[in-house]
Amino acid sequence: MNGHHHYPEGSNGWHHTRRADDDADDDTERDHRSSTRSDPSSSRTGTRAMNGGYEVDLRTSVTDLPDAVPLLPYWSAKRHLTCGNPTPPPPGTPKMTPWRAAPGKIKTAHAALVLCLNIDVDPPDIIKTNPCAVLEAWVDPHTMPSHKALEVIGTNLQHQFEGLNPKISYKPILDPSKEDLKRFCVNLRKQAVDDAVLFHYNGHGVPKPTPSGELWCFNRNYTQYIPIALQEIQSWLRSPCIFIWDCSAAGNLLSNFVKFAEKRDDDAKLHGGGHPDGSHPFSECIQLAACAADEQLPSCPELPADLFTSCLTSPIDIALRYFLLTNQLPSGISSDQVMQLPGDLKDRRTPLGELNWIFTAITDTIAWTTFPREVFTRLYRSDLLIASLFRNFLLAERIMKNYHCTPHTYPPLPPTNTHPLWASWDLAVDACLRQLPDLLKNAESSVPKDVSLGARNRRQATRNDQVAQPGPSASGDKPYTYVPSRFFTDQLTAFEVWISRGGSALTKPGPLSLPIQVPPEQLILDGAADLAPYPANSLEHSEHHLVPRKPPDQLPIVLQVLLSQPHRLRALILLSQFVDLGPWAVHLALTIGIFPYIARLLQAAGQDLKPVLIFIWARISAVDPSCQVDLYTNHGYKYFASALAGQDDPRQALFPNGSEHKAMCAFILSTIARDYAHGQKACWNERVLDSCFGHLDEGDFLLRQWSALCIAQIWDGNDEIKVYGVDMGLQDKLIALLSDDSPEVRSAALYALSTFLGASGSADLNKLGGGGSGTMFQLEERIHFRMEVAVVTGAALAIKEDASPMVRKELLVLISCLVREWRGYFIICAWIYWEEDRRWKEGEENPDDDVAANAIMEWLDSFGDDENSRAENRVLLSSFFTIFSILLELSVDPYQEVATNAQTIVDYIMALLLESPFTKLDSTTLHRPPSGGADTKWLLNGSRPRVPSNQSTQTHVHPPPSPTGRPPLTRSETMTNTIQNGVSSTLRRTSSFANALKSLAGNIAFPSLEDGRSSPKPQQASHEQERTEVVQGVSRPPSPNLNFAQYTSPYPRPETPEHLYHRSEVSSQITLADPEPCPASFTASDAMDALMAEDMERLRSRRRTAGHARHHGHSHYEGMGGISPSGSTFSVDSNVNLGLGTGVGLREVLPLKSRFYDWCCEYFKEPQMRQPEADEPGSVQYNYQVWRQQRNEQVMEDTHKQALEAPRCRWDKPVTTIQVSGLPLSLAFHAFDPHLVIANESDMITVWDWIKRKRLNLFWNGNPRGTSITSLHIINQDVGGIILTGAADGMIRLYRNYDPNLCNAPVQMVSAFRGLNDVLQVKHGSGVVTDWKQAGGTLLVGGDSRIVRVWDAHTESQVMDLETNSDSPVTALTSESGSTSLFLASFADGSVKMFDRRLEEDNAVVRSYHQHVSWVQNVRWHPTLYGQFLSASSDGEVKLWDFRGGDRPLQSWELFSHGLSAFDVHEQTEVFAATSALMVSNWRTQRTEVHSLATTRSLGSLTTGLTIAPPRESMTPFTPRTSSLTFHPREMVYGVGSWDGTVRIMGCKLPSVS
Repeated sequence: MNGHHHYPEGSNGWHHTRRADDDADDDTERDHRSSTRSDPSSSRTGTRAMNGGYEVDLRTSVTDLPDAVPLLPYWSAKRHLTCGNPTPPPPGTPKMTPWRAAPGKIKTAHAALVLCLNIDVDPPDIIKTNPCAVLEAWVDPHTMPSHKALEVIGTNLQHQFEGLNPKISYKPILDPSKEDLKRFCVNLRKQAVDDAVLFHYNGHGVPKPTPSGELWCFNRNYTQYIPIALQEIQSWLRSPCIFIWDCSAAGNLLSNFVKFAEKRDDDAKLHGGGHPDGSHPFSECIQLAACAADEQLPSCPELPADLFTSCLTSPIDIALRYFLLTNQLPSGISSDQVMQLPGDLKDRRTPLGELNWIFTAITDTIAWTTFPREVFTRLYRSDLLIASLFRNFLLAERIMKNYHCTPHTYPPLPPTNTHPLWASWDLAVDACLRQLPDLLKNAESSVPKDVSLGARNRRQATRNDQVAQPGPSASGDKPYTYVPSRFFTDQLTAFEVWISRGGSALTKPGPLSLPIQVPPEQLILDGAADLAPYPANSLEHSEHHLVPRKPPDQLPIVLQVLLSQPHRLRALILLSQFVDLGPWAVHLALTIGIFPYIARLLQAAGQDLKPVLIFIWARISAVDPSCQVDLYTNHGYKYFASALAGQDDPRQALFPNGSEHKAMCAFILSTIARDYAHGQKACWNERVLDSCFGHLDEGDFLLRQWSALCIAQIWDGNDEIKVYGVDMGLQDKLIALLSDDSPEVRSAALYALSTFLGASGSADLNKLGGGGSGTMFQLEERIHFRMEVAVVTGAALAIKEDASPMVRKELLVLISCLVREWRGYFIICAWIYWEEDRRWKEGEENPDDDVAANAIMEWLDSFGDDENSRAENRVLLSSFFTIFSILLELSVDPYQEVATNAQTIVDYIMALLLESPFTKLDSTTLHRPPSGGADTKWLLNGSRPRVPSNQSTQTHVHPPPSPTGRPPLTRSETMTNTIQNGVSSTLRRTSSFANALKSLAGNIAFPSLEDGRSSPKPQQASHEQERTEVVQGVSRPPSPNLNFAQYTSPYPRPETPEHLYHRSEVSSQITLADPEPCPASFTASDAMDALMAEDMERLRSRRRTAGHARHHGHSHYEGMGGISPSGSTFSVDSNVNLGLGTGVGLREVLPLKSRFYDWCCEYFKEPQMRQPEADEPGSVQYNYQVWRQQRNEQVMEDTHKQALEAPRCRWDKPVTTIQVSGLPLSLAFHAFDPHLVIANESDMITVWDWIKRKRLNLFWNGNPRGTSITSLHIINQDVGGIILTGAADGMIRLYRNYDPNLCNAPVQMVSAFRGLNDVLQVKHGSGVVTDWKQAGGTLLVGGDSRIVRVWDAHTESQVMDLETNSDSPVTALTSESGSTSLFLASFADGSVKMFDRRLEEDNAVVRSYHQHVSWVQNVRWHPTLYGQFLSASSDGEVKLWDFRGGDRPLQSWELFSHGLSAFDVHEQTEVFAATSALMVSNWRTQRTEVHSLATTRSLGSLTTGLTIAPPRESMTPFTPRTSSLTFHPREMVYGVGSWDGTVRIMGCKLPSVS
């Protein structure tokens, strides 16, 4: 998502930058902006810049910077770093304080305004000046009788407080006696109940409070001053309260109140264990005091006597008067004129209303920038009255400190009277008052003297005579037009400058950075790399030492501007740019109080606000999912539902990327529906499901992805909506989506199907879900059954060989849903598989001994002559068997997370099998350990004949291959030491098959070797693990960057010996396993019938269950020991007497839990409007890539010159020699870095700096013992490099971080997948042969197979399977450079074929050459001449061909009479090299020769110089070669690997160098 496309270009200061290719389609626009974001795999642009290129900003002089690297890096998107796992927050992530007011927030309900004035009688301890301040509530008490004055003052004060919050009941208490005050206070607390009470105390007519904390009132006759202790007031009013102390020495009251409150709270904790009935502690009371304990209130006659109260309740009046006192205006405006300032305090369009608005914005901002976030939220965002009082308190502090008074508060606040924003306030007042004479020139002054602005407002309101602008004068002069203040415009500009001029960039921690709270142990620099979320390399590490900048001071002002129609769009656009910076920015905006304003704007009809509102709400929903309740209660979901459903309006052409905004709407609606039944219902009623259904065909991958995810959340656990979805064929549409180009879309479709079949979409990791597809009352029972099986079967067949491990992970979640509901069928499949596999291993031929086949025949015979039932049940069982076979394959997936999840499911099935009736059969072999001896040959091919799902019978078909052992255990012969009676190291299945045969008395968790999965603790990310390790001879391949999958044993983990003994008893009761098994009275087909019947009973029970019972509580299974309603407890009431409680007593581990949705949500937390740090000009990563590109260009220029000379120079210059362990079977040079990757004959990979002769890294590939790495490439060489390996087990694996100079993290597996599955059994085959084409991201995979499979790295899917039309293995593949679809393949029978990928899969061979008579070792294109290529066969012949000519070669070379072992052609210059074959007879004379194509003469010869004779038998069963030979892609060097582990690198003696 580019981010600069949401709003009209240039509208209201919108920062709009465009890229050179901005006219591309939506998918392409978003493509590969960053390796940290999900890339749209449906776009196909091969010439895009590396992470989006450099986005030109015309405002800065940077156009001379070089473009970023033009080649697209593959396997570098966010999904390859995370595999669909949510990324843990980086170190230094700011601590998020709750932005919502706490549930126990203060709410003021009643107020007591206590006035102790005793007008005309001065207290004894106060000596008043003459003249002195006299105004109380803007009333001069000496202008009327004292009793009348007191009433007027009380009424005025009440009105002033009502101006702050009119909804509160204010009670003026005038010159009270102690008894009256107590009565009023007690009544107020009764009325307020648990709400807060405001207690305002004006003590201007009584003595100052005492140092011991007593305030004064009167006796009934007003002859005495009566002291009242603060403890009494605390007893009367209790808590919560807000106290305002407006009297001299008010600090005495504040400090003593705090002391008494703390003592009361301590006593309550000590004696009563806390405050009863959840009442608030006294120390939570809020206080505002006019001055310190040793200070007296100012008596300046220009000021009111109740200056503190006036500041708190009439801030604009007092602020204007104070401005006049401290500033000299040229026109000499008087305070009387100020009181006539036109307008209404509540009308922002008038001068007075605008000043009030500015004052609110400034005081809010001063508080926001000065006070801690928690204090700000409590005082300014919880209660309207408290917020107003504390805003106005800032003014009181500013004014009264000039008169030697220091107002205080509790909780204490830092001083703000010198904040720079007060200058902005003075400027705004100055600009307003300078216009006052013109505004009043023609207005009739009928306003009485000394009346406050608030009182005038009330008078105008009662007369309904608001004068916003004076009317035309009698003389007919045109009235003066008020010029509004530029305050808000200027502040928005400042905010925009902050965003556009680097404020959005990251910075180092310091005074200009966002405050962070990091645990001290995380501040150790050495460990900083380990704390990074995914430390790709040291360049990326530098980003994690950077933090967001300190937010702009104008943020609260932007909030205020949202209230103004003229500025609203600009403010929203700026706000959207701010929240786009990341979750911290969203949280700041929420903390400041943006939420109610943004929520209210959803009711606005303006189309211009829609794109920006959707964008902001997407960010809010991503950061705080709890907003779902607000969007439901205020009907905000309707806004997004209509936007999602709306047709593209041509009038909205100003807003490009409408599909992206619809994707945001789908995301927001999915968050509303997630785990929230009301939200689901609301979305359904708004026809969101129908809208998403329609958008599944959209061209934008993001919209397809979020439409599927929205569907997933809407029908999650909601039977009624699932019924609706099935009726509209939604599940079929989702299955069709499994062939989508985008891995994210395929995963999203699987996620939706998983929630359809009962997986939980909840964020709660303990909610597993269950219950299948629900009741489906509209379907017949069998149709319901068949639908669930068909959904999973279709998905499994479509996805099982997907190249993206993220997609395969989601498939396993879907399969686990089916296993949970139809466990009986899977038990049967596991039993059939076990029996068939044993027969195959032991070589049994007698069909009478085929227990499984006979049981199936017997079971099918039970259907009699009903052919339809026989066919239906056969297909169903075959479908389950297909799924089970796929499960076994996935349990040995090369990607660790996929294998771990699959092992959890397989082990659950095996545990069920071992407690099933099959164990009691005489004929079963479940009790016998597996045979030790097995042939290794079939291990290598990865495939035995599969069972087609439409097979007429399963009895005589070999089952699919049981997969290899779990990745850490694959090649271990040492299992025999651990597993009872030994297990064949070639048993291609999970080790649980063997582990499960152990004595089950203890019921220990399955893993028998320490493979890191038996612990219940979550697995740590790979950067906390060692690089690679060998445990008991078992090599562990590098782990992925984020590896959250955790193996879960089907057995509850024993805690104590007593618990263990108890589990044994339970287990034996469940399995009915007596110490000496008695002969069973039933047959295998009876057991099959019973298990199937139990499954059907489970379905019937589910169909009887009311849909509402399953809404989101996922009440099928709560806790680890419960029995789910859909569990196997129904056999008790049915006639089933064999499958007694299948699964009871096992740990409930299914369905698996997917984290994919949370991972997708991260997209909306990441910046979209700005380039990532790696793409920012000037950043370390950007500078590195620019340097790299310049270096690469220099290398290409230099080597191009050398290539012109090289065909005429000698190639016998020794460069270096490297020694490795084993046979260096495959070599790969990096084109630009001095890296050489070497793979030996087993699975060890080493990376060397061949110039410095230094080993950089060593790790294991993890392919099974007996297989080799037969293909090796380095991809993405322009921007770094990823090692791609192809091994003879058919697996393709990719690794990053192999260069420790760039990265401190260990080598990580980027991805892994089965590149080829149909591998033939060949005694000496070629294994797996690959060819990588960077320009188009195409990977060709062939080898011991009749097909060449074409993979698209961008979409991570197979494009086609091209028939080789040959029974011989493919020995080499090479694609033509450029954009053509041609490639060459050589074969073991001596043929060379040219393929065109544009043709039909079974007819893609366009040319065939059969001049070679033996194994073709290699085939390579001519380096300079188009259409020509060379091939070399093992008999020593090298031939040059031209595909535009005939079938005969243009030229032939007879190089080695004893045979040829290796051959290669330089990609840049016209030379080729070949190594002679190694035989016992000529091992001393093995040599490598370099020949020129230009001069047809030998350019050099290298003798291997072996000192030890080679073994008579080949060291590897693959590729009959005993050495390796590879030219450098650019430099004039080549490497030769010999069987003794020596790699010699030789160079060309160039004239300019020699």
